[in-house]
Amino acid sequence: MSGVWVFKKEGMYRQAEASSNSSRRKDLVYLPTGEVVNSYESLELILRGLGWERYYMGDPDLYQFHKQSSIDLISLPRQFSRFNSVHMYDIVVKNPNTFHVRDMSS
Repeated sequence: MSGVWVFKKEGMYRQAEASSNSSRRKDLVYLPTGEVVNSYESLELILRGLGWERYYMGDPDLYQFHKQSSIDLISLPRQFSRFNSVHMYDIVVKNPNTFHVRDMSS
């Protein structure tokens, strides 16, 4: 069972409530155009323009991209609905000054 657990002095424990900050939805923004990435199709078009190619030799449950000029591999869940901030930050780190992750409320 994942999550944060709170332990009390008397040995009792419970799972902590999710804070509103961690549950806020994030958006991946392509900085040159301000476009919010809302599908793998739009993300693939952007990544191809940056020199990334689809990688088909890996796990069939993942949607992957690699760049000929580096050892980096971007691995994303097959379903876009499972694309989360961890995957977004991976893309940001591997494409400096190109993407930004922001709170949806921003």
